Amino acid sequence: MTALTLSTAAAPGLRADAIVIGVAKAAKGPVVAPGAEAVDKAYDGRLAAVLDTLGASGAEGEVTKVPAPAGFKAPLVVAVGLGAEPEGDASFDPEALRKAAGAAARALTGAKKAAFALPVTDAGDVGAIAEGVLLGAYSFDTYKDNGGGKGKNGKAPLADAVLLGAKSRDAAHKGALARAVAVCEELNRARDLINMPPNDLTPEAFAAIASSAGKQHGLKVQVLDEKALVKGGYGGILGVGGGSAATPRLVKLSYTHSKADKHLAFVGKGITYDSGGISLKPAGHNETMKCDMSGAAAVFAAVVAAARLGLEVNVTGWLALAENMPSGTAVRPGDVLRMYSGKTVEVLNTDAEGRLVLADALWAASQEDPDAIVDVATLTGAMMLALGSRTFGIMANDDAFRTTVHEAAEEVGEPAWPMPLPEHLRKGMESPTADIANMGERMGGGLVAGLFLREFVGEGITWAHLDIAGPAFNEGGPFGYTPKGGTGTAVRTLVRLAELTAAGDLG
Repeated sequence: MTALTLSTAAAPGLRADAIVIGVAKAAKGPVVAPGAEAVDKAYDGRLAAVLDTLGASGAEGEVTKVPAPAGFKAPLVVAVGLGAEPEGDASFDPEALRKAAGAAARALTGAKKAAFALPVTDAGDVGAIAEGVLLGAYSFDTYKDNGGGKGKNGKAPLADAVLLGAKSRDAAHKGALARAVAVCEELNRARDLINMPPNDLTPEAFAAIASSAGKQHGLKVQVLDEKALVKGGYGGILGVGGGSAATPRLVKLSYTHSKADKHLAFVGKGITYDSGGISLKPAGHNETMKCDMSGAAAVFAAVVAAARLGLEVNVTGWLALAENMPSGTAVRPGDVLRMYSGKTVEVLNTDAEGRLVLADALWAASQEDPDAIVDVATLTGAMMLALGSRTFGIMANDDAFRTTVHEAAEEVGEPAWPMPLPEHLRKGMESPTADIANMGERMGGGLVAGLFLREFVGEGITWAHLDIAGPAFNEGGPFGYTPKGGTGTAVRTLVRLAELTAAGDLG
């Protein structure tokens, strides 16, 4: 991962491959953003005019490269768009800085060192820029012939970045950098897991990776294998995983702090490959289904990040891991499963499997009576139809908590939207054979799935459900600090919730 340092050095005298500056979009054309005054001065105050001539506007994510002026030790100036210029004395939004830094870092693939002279007004800006660089420079190259640290076009990601305007001896600035490194390293680990092919990332392999990380960071890890799941009566996880030679696992990761008086439980859907089972997905709908464990990856990353940050809160992560395959031992439409909670579920569609593994994990999490449970899952195509490919839906059994989760997501730059749980949709899941069916009305399918999950949350426990089906895996081109492929969405939201809880601000 890109190495970061803080510096108050002047841009002209810094030895680097490039100097990155910000450009904002104003009514009369691009304007040079604060932080780049020395660079603009070297162009005799005409840098904005030069960029305008080259067609730059300052639009978000726009990258324009120009030769550095005489006297600079760096040969290149990279101007990155920050979007609209703030009004009055307002500063740039941290997400604008995060996206700009990410776009610039990606544009500098192959460079050894770059200096980022973006606007810095406080520690929050330092953290945002650092996150943008670390996430934007991400590359998954493990399976390519040009591997060993090589990424786009056979070039290695940006090796070193210097954040100018940030003070290396300032405690707040240093703290913001350390937080960014811890969170982004774990988020990028989640991306790696999502991008791994399913022949390598089986439930057993995922559990082994989680166990290794837990040992490294002082977490208590418990792994229930197939025998333990049978003994415990985890019918949902066993039912989904029964068709695969790669047997299921339930992993519990526990981070505890000696001074904590609050407990959060995170539950992640971990379908390492989803063929749909007997209700087989058609061609064109199964090629990216290695990403169906993105929720478990997010939960895993968030728990480790909480440990690395030493947050004063107890956090438990539950990874419900299975592979959904068709075979002679696979669960069939019409089968009835007895879940860990004791409830029975009639399986009407084996491709609605995520809610089955989550149901067992939610009930297991409920037995510890946490202050709140948040589950994360690539659960429904219906949520993608409702919110698109960049926004996840939030459902909850408590409106105030749903608002808290939404605000946390928006604060860290993860687009999300609150969704309802209409009671009338529950009737559609009534079964003549079992306590509940795993399918209901087609319209509002994402909400139906949320209502199903609510059935397996312990009484009196505050709960939220994040359906990340849209933003978990980016099938389009990269943008901002978001790469093609696994995105690691929801990691930062979960970490922020843990921070709020530690600070006594859960709400």
